[in-house]
Amino acid sequence: MRRQPKGFLFKILNKNHGIALLVTLSVVTVLVVVSLEMNKKMRSAIFSAATTRDRMTLMHMASSGINVAAAMLINDKTHSDSDSVQEDWADSEKVAEILYDFPFEDGIVTVTISDELGKIQINSLVQFPEGRNFNESQKNMWVRFLELLNYQNETFEDMEPMTIINSVKDWLDSGDDDAITGLSGAESDYYQDLDPPYTCKNGPFAHISELFLVKGITPALFEEAGGEQGISGYITVFGMTQSPDNSFTYEGKININTADLPALVAILPPGNEDLAQAIYDYRKERVESGYINDLSNPNWYKNVPGMGDAKIDPGLITTSSDFFQIESVAALKEMKLKIKAVIKRDQNTKSGKWKCNILRWEIE
Repeated sequence: MRRQPKGFLFKILNKNHGIALLVTLSVVTVLVVVSLEMNKKMRSAIFSAATTRDRMTLMHMASSGINVAAAMLINDKTHSDSDSVQEDWADSEKVAEILYDFPFEDGIVTVTISDELGKIQINSLVQFPEGRNFNESQKNMWVRFLELLNYQNETFEDMEPMTIINSVKDWLDSGDDDAITGLSGAESDYYQDLDPPYTCKNGPFAHISELFLVKGITPALFEEAGGEQGISGYITVFGMTQSPDNSFTYEGKININTADLPALVAILPPGNEDLAQAIYDYRKERVESGYINDLSNPNWYKNVPGMGDAKIDPGLITTSSDFFQIESVAALKEMKLKIKAVIKRDQNTKSGKWKCNILRWEIE
């Protein structure tokens, strides 16, 4: 038998060693890739868990802000029958002081409370429960309101107030499609010709965003144009009250103690628009010891300098409200969460105690 030279054995051994080295390197490479992938997934899972934890924390923080605001409003109701910009719930510093007593380990909560009845109640444009005819005092108020927007912003110079008003009325009223208001209203025939087509609601607005569906309401008019707030900032769908016979209505009375300038202009008789600023300022007059003007009586506006014989329709104003919007913003690390809640204060008929019922809850 022929013997192989030693060099041949060395070559085989070296070849086997090379294969083993390649296999080892391949295994190590696979293990490194798997380890890196597992590390990536674990870090992603940990980050996701931390984000979920922080978001849950933010949710609890923001919800706490809503509860604190509701407690303030209930406490206010037990001490006063009127609601105004002079009260603690309307003072951001007072609200912040109360929130300070509820410290969070990390993060911060800011809360703003606003009166929904300080706005124009869109559903009161029509007389409910019948829901067919104009509420004339509300119609006149809408005219003044839209004319003010027209005057303030050249973007709206082509806007026809009665087109908006008639179209909103037709959206609200319970009339059939042959009950179009004036020449500029719109019922289902108009909306069915759009792309995509839809029908006229013929009932109350449930959400302010429904205005986008109404003839004549453009995004600029609804939201903002030329730096000016659109109509959405001064209108509410809330304010429904129940009658003893269990029917519902929208009185449409605006809280003169909390209304913003455009709403104040709308409730003033024609030709007295300039007095809105005087009314607005009168509410906030104060000395070091506190506010100096009593706002509990709806006729307090008659004491405002310059009012003279100007008279506001008593059917348009009130000094109290039970509908409020609470905006609670929670901030934690680099994250923020906002909750907007609309609440209604209701009194228990048996116990006499007040509570806040949530009508709408939105998370942003």
